[in-house]
Amino acid sequence: MNRTISNFLKGLTIGAAAIAPGVSGGALAVILGIYEKITHALGNILKNFKKNLIYLMPYGLGAIVGVLIFSNIFKYLFKHYNIEVRYLFVGLMAGTFPSLFRRANRKGFRKAYIALFTVTFSITLLFALMENRVIDVIPDGSPSIVELVICGLVVGFGTIIPGVSSSVILIYLGYYEMLLDALASLNIPMLIPVGIGFIICFLLLSKLISILFERVYGFTYYGILGFVLGSIIPIFPGFKFSLRYMVGLIIMLISIAASYYLCKFERE
Repeated sequence: MNRTISNFLKGLTIGAAAIAPGVSGGALAVILGIYEKITHALGNILKNFKKNLIYLMPYGLGAIVGVLIFSNIFKYLFKHYNIEVRYLFVGLMAGTFPSLFRRANRKGFRKAYIALFTVTFSITLLFALMENRVIDVIPDGSPSIVELVICGLVVGFGTIIPGVSSSVILIYLGYYEMLLDALASLNIPMLIPVGIGFIICFLLLSKLISILFERVYGFTYYGILGFVLGSIIPIFPGFKFSLRYMVGLIIMLISIAASYYLCKFERE
């Protein structure tokens, strides 16, 4: 497959994940093996602007298309096939774990990495508890520009930090359905302030993470792995002895095998 098309499809996947409740776009970027490269390109975009822009463009276009296409699709799937979709995501993520740990240990392993892994895993569990305590609150009136920029900051934070679902935070704040409707209807006046907040947060955090990868690779990767593994907790729908859950379990096992098989073709 052409590399540009492949990168576009990866961006499409990340964009779709960014608007799926409980799913982290950053976690999928790690799983797809592009997280480190994207954060490095964004964090150093001014050093070699043309080269970095050409590299990032397919991902960016894919993410935008993914958000626009799946904003309506996810409203339907999570309403009518919530269990099956969650099993699919869990399977796709779980099948990549062997590859992720090999990549994390590329420069050696230290026992101290486990401590940071435990901390970030615990933080993600707190977000899972937050999701379980979500209250259906709809803000009164139309949101201000400042509120929309803050929403963009939240989306940027959830996209760049693996395991943190910006959708969960937005649901908790009462802005998720509003933004989903704005995306589905292409409400440009609302989306521009959100985009500004997203870009500000995304660029600042990308620079920080790029520096961390360069200076403390092992600690950074194990910290991210804690976020990624913890992100499965809020997605997993549990299990009951019923046809629907059995079908979901079969979907999960197939997706585990598929993602594990695809990881064999990963190029370091």
